[in-house]
Amino acid sequence: MSVITTTVTDGIGTITMNRPEKRNALSTELIAALHGAVDAMRDDTTVKVVVLRGDGPAFCAGADLAYLQRISELSPLENVDDSTSLKNMFQAIVDCPKPVIAMVQGAAIAGGCGLATVCDIVVAARTGAVFGYSEVKIGFIPAIVLVYLVRKIGDTRARRLLLTAENISAEEAQTLGMISHVVDDDVLELETMQIARRLAKNSASAMAMTKSMLTAVQGMSLDAGLHYATVMNAMARQTEDCQKGIAAFLNSQKGT
Repeated sequence: MSVITTTVTDGIGTITMNRPEKRNALSTELIAALHGAVDAMRDDTTVKVVVLRGDGPAFCAGADLAYLQRISELSPLENVDDSTSLKNMFQAIVDCPKPVIAMVQGAAIAGGCGLATVCDIVVAARTGAVFGYSEVKIGFIPAIVLVYLVRKIGDTRARRLLLTAENISAEEAQTLGMISHVVDDDVLELETMQIARRLAKNSASAMAMTKSMLTAVQGMSLDAGLHYATVMNAMARQTEDCQKGIAAFLNSQKGT
């Protein structure tokens, strides 16, 4: 049985983690499969937005026991290679030119919480979803996801979550800026797909440029950021989508 399944319908690509018996816990195989699926969605010209979800009661409950046992037995160089694979999978989501939406119905813990963190939009079930970085409880560290989390919610909030290793509700995660939407559990899929369909109506090139900018400007000074933004603004004006959009808008205003 495949550890993931994928579908594409009406411009929406869905990647489903398919290890419900393991609460979709991360393994070497699942990490590689997720990376491959994200790359495939990136290259599929029929896909405008990606939804990432987990089958069963959990979104992703971190690393599975076999994976933890394996990494404890690897050499330092082997662990660097394995850690790099995890980083590359996360970065594939960040670098994907298409918006990636995480649909979180249950536990998103440790690496699973990191997986949600790197998505552009996170829609979570009000009572079912739980978020937490539990690594320090077992002497491990949330090294890779730390870099993304600090950029997303800031140093003070990240320190609290990463050092206490506490689990928090969807509503608190939204308050902290970790996730974007909290919805009733029974309409989670409906609300997520409505958001995906709304995004799928937008310009693919404009969303790709905007997503790229959101990543790039974080490390820039104000002057460098504004210079970069000016250049990107000018480039956007030359795209086919922009020119068609402006023409359609002007035509719609004629006679009003």
